[in-house]
Parts: sequence; structure tokens; C-alpha cells
Amino acid sequence: MIIPKADRLQHVQEYYFSQKLAEVRALQAQGKRIINLGIGSPDLPPSEATIAALAQSAQQATSHGYQPYNGTAKLRQAMQAWYQQLYHVELQEQEVLPLAGSKEGIFHISMAFLNPGDKVLVPNPGYPAYAAAARLAGAEIVSYTLEEASGWLPQPKELEQLVAQGGFKLMWVNYPHMPTGTPAAMHTLEWLVAFAQQHGLLLINDNPYSLVLHEQSPLSLLRVAGAKENCLELNSLSKSHNMAGWRVGMVLGKQEYLSAILAVKSNLDSGQLLPVQEAAITALHNSQSWHAERNAVYAQRQQLAHLLLDQLGCTYTPGQVGMFVWARVPEEVADVEVYLNQLLYEQGIFLTPGKIFGSQGERYLRVSLCAPADQLKEAINRITSSTEILNQL
Repeated sequence: MIIPKADRLQHVQEYYFSQKLAEVRALQAQGKRIINLGIGSPDLPPSEATIAALAQSAQQATSHGYQPYNGTAKLRQAMQAWYQQLYHVELQEQEVLPLAGSKEGIFHISMAFLNPGDKVLVPNPGYPAYAAAARLAGAEIVSYTLEEASGWLPQPKELEQLVAQGGFKLMWVNYPHMPTGTPAAMHTLEWLVAFAQQHGLLLINDNPYSLVLHEQSPLSLLRVAGAKENCLELNSLSKSHNMAGWRVGMVLGKQEYLSAILAVKSNLDSGQLLPVQEAAITALHNSQSWHAERNAVYAQRQQLAHLLLDQLGCTYTPGQVGMFVWARVPEEVADVEVYLNQLLYEQGIFLTPGKIFGSQGERYLRVSLCAPADQLKEAINRITSSTEILNQL
């Protein structure tokens, strides 16, 4: 007899990359050389000082016990100082809550603030975890449209029409935006804060990409005057510090909101390993030159990704922020996912279909920059060779 799964899973599927990477591994097990340009897992290491701090702390006999659910005071203070220095946002120590990755925080926030039947505004296209976490909390998802013609930014008229339905509790934004690589100007963040306050929404900005290929000073939603009254911000060391597998993130905002999140978090984990926390403190002190060197690597890879997309006949906007390139697929391609599966099985190149980020991504694909330049060059060569063969037929 099979025990039936919970009803809450009727509308929540296994994460796309969980399934697709298993498919990629199966192809690799068959001896096929797959170039993975699908997932944004940094292949570059953390700073040497970060790794040394981890090793040094791990060698201490007292470093392996349970830690505070809200992180050590030193880690909270380091995050507080980092936000002051980098984003010019003044926070109190109690307005900082370390997390085992910001993806965890998306779920914690949803569980802390959403009741069954509450409505949540999520971007389309956008990170699938926003909708998945809300559904697991029993909330109703309402997508707001982001489109290329309007610069992948929320449109006031549409948002006003949506909230007029009533019942909304929470809204997700993500700038710099993934998957499109769009940064937001301060006036956009100011409008969003005012909109959320007018309609009694908790507004959360997911902000892990602001240090990657971002030529302007990084922005925080919490820099907007009065934002702490109804806003939270998630951030992470995964992308900006090459620490994806370390699972170090943070949520920042008013103490009352963080206390609600901690009530959920403290029932689900027992704190992060102390050596990871102490290494994170060191990472937060990485020099500007370290970040510049990382971005120089990504800039070179971005140019190669553009060449790859040119070979595929795709169009894209230059100067995208973050570790991806978002591109529109030629109109003659009838089904983008089928097309990308052909690239995977015939050329051994794994690219992400834009449809996994929502219906607004149907005609798009995403290229990850988290692969060495020689792999990107090899992918270009494979596409070029394939094109030459087709032209000879």
C-alpha cells in the first residue's frame, strides 16, 4: 500500500534543476562530455582567507557543538557592518538574522507571515522558489508581469489593478533581477516601497546578485526612507563570495519581523556550524580587489556567452547584471525546451529554458557564466561545427 502524499504537494513539483541535473549526470555516466551552462553554482573558490578561517576554526575542539539559532553575535555584527559599508544602510544588530542560505529564508518568511488563502504577488519571470514556498504555506499565487518592452520592471498600472482584488499580504521583488539581469534604479525601489505601504503589503527584495558584474554602487531596498516599516531584504554569500555550498545567507529588517521568522527557523534547524560562521565573517571582509578579480573573470565569460548566443541566433541586452545571460530565442524555433533538449543530447550543451521562470520566459533561454572560459569556447566550437554541417546539407 502506498501512503498518499500531502495535499500541499499537489501544486508543488520537484525543483527543475533537481530533475535536470540528474538527467545530465546520467548522460555523463554514459561517457558523454556535457558542458553545463545551466545552473548558477560558482566554480571559482572563496578567498584564501575564507578557507583558512574555516580550517583554523574546524581544528578547535570547541567548534563543533550547537550554535545560537540566530547566529553568533560576531557574525550578526559583521553582516551589520557590511551593509553599512556597502549599501549605506544602518542596521541594529537585532535587525540582522543569519540564515543557512537565503533560499531557506524564502520558505521561513512564507511560513511566518502567510495564512491559507492569503494572496502573494510574485514576478513572472522570477525565481520559482517564491511561488513554491507560498503554495506550501497554503497561500494563493498572483503573478505580476515583467516584460522586455518595459525593461523587466514592475508596471504600476498592472499592480494597482491586481491589488484591487483584495486579500494580498506579501510581495516578492528581486533586483538585480534573476533571470533577466536587470538592475533597479533607486526611484523604482522608492515607488515599490510606497506602493507596498499604501496597500499594507510586506515587501521583500531578494538581493544576492548586486556585487556580480554590477558597475554601479549596489542598492538595497532598505536604503529607501521608511522601508523598515514594511520591508525585508534577503542577501547571500553564495554568488558574491563564491560560497554557494556553504549556505550562508541573511534576512534584514525590523526586529519584530525577524522574531517571527526566527520562530519558524528555530523549529527547523539547530544553527550553523561555527567554522562556517567564522569563515563567513572573514569573507565579508574581502577586499574590493578580490571582488574586481572575480568580476573580471565573469566579464570575459559574458563576452564568450554573447558569442555563443550569436551562433544560436539569439538576441540579448548587453550589460546584464549577475552571473547569467538572458536571451530571446529566434522565432523560427517552435518549442524552446525541445530545442534546448536537442542541444543537450546532440551537442552536449546544457542551457536553461526560460519557461521554468514563468510564462513570460517562454521565448527565452538562460546561459550561466559559472563555467571556465575553455568550456564556453568548446560550446561555441560545437555549435559552429554543427552549423557548418547543416549549411553543407
